[in-house]
Amino acid sequence: MAMPLRQSIKVATYLAEQKLRRRDKFPLIVELEPLFACNLKCEGCGKIQHPAGVLKQRMPVAQAVGAVLESGAPMVSIAGGEPLMHPQIDEIVRQLVAKRKYVFLCTNAMLLRKKMDKFTPSPYFAFAVHIDGLRERHDESVAKEGVFDEAVAAIKEAKRRGFRVTTNSTFFNTDTPQTIIEVLNFLNDDLQVDEMMISPAYAYEKAPDQEHFLGVEQTRELFKKAFAGGNRRRWRLNHSPLFLDFLEGKVDFPCTAWAIPNYSLFGWQRPCYLMSDGYVPTYRELIEETDWDKYGRGKDPRCDNCMAHCGYEPTAVLATMGSLKESLRAMRETVSGNRE
Repeated sequence: MAMPLRQSIKVATYLAEQKLRRRDKFPLIVELEPLFACNLKCEGCGKIQHPAGVLKQRMPVAQAVGAVLESGAPMVSIAGGEPLMHPQIDEIVRQLVAKRKYVFLCTNAMLLRKKMDKFTPSPYFAFAVHIDGLRERHDESVAKEGVFDEAVAAIKEAKRRGFRVTTNSTFFNTDTPQTIIEVLNFLNDDLQVDEMMISPAYAYEKAPDQEHFLGVEQTRELFKKAFAGGNRRRWRLNHSPLFLDFLEGKVDFPCTAWAIPNYSLFGWQRPCYLMSDGYVPTYRELIEETDWDKYGRGKDPRCDNCMAHCGYEPTAVLATMGSLKESLRAMRETVSGNRE
């Protein structure tokens, strides 16, 4: 696990505070969507299927920052849509960083080099660039040629300027262990990004392509083979060891979607950013008025093939904090990752 030591300490302190306050539900990271519009039309994405009027909307800065502060989460992932299309995205980031929130700005990087001057390097801020494979594979997944090359150029420029750069890679049933190994080797060794996040594709109801999402057993077999031969330890993966065990099928967990809540133009989305069963205006209403027990594999058919980090990474983190053995294991991997 390659999470910076300062961030690891802050998250561990935050979790300890929640335990002392006897809170059984609290956010680890907020998925903030200040717009739904995007400059790409990825086949596996269901976020751009909103009406034209909705796609034109942009969340006010005060509303975006206020939602994060209301939740109390120590980390924020700003997604969309393409966040760099928001005219005040730099101000949203600036205010959240000023509040010492760890901010990850998720982007396809098509606008990154053009917009980079609006941002300042900080240990509290990182660009999270979407990379699903090497050139041919990535451009196919985003349905546009040249996107991979632009993303690589933007990553190199951001690194040159002193920004932290992470990546987010989604894998489908068209991937193989070898394609995963190739792209993660490239990101880890050639581009030397700071951290990498990986996720099996979730079947968005509105996604144009419904044929290439992974099932649970496919996911376990895929990652078990990709992680073999020491790859998992060598790669700077931004995941807890137990979540990686979960992807391999070594352990199983219930879903804790409440720990990574989604806030968008419509409000707080229940139960998670992958499924939409309505919205509420406040974080407290989301937590207190959602029947969390009815979601997860074996409970809701829509959840049966989901192994996404938004539901299961927080479960793994909480399991880690509840075990001295797993806490020491995670600490060792964090220290090791920061030495590389």
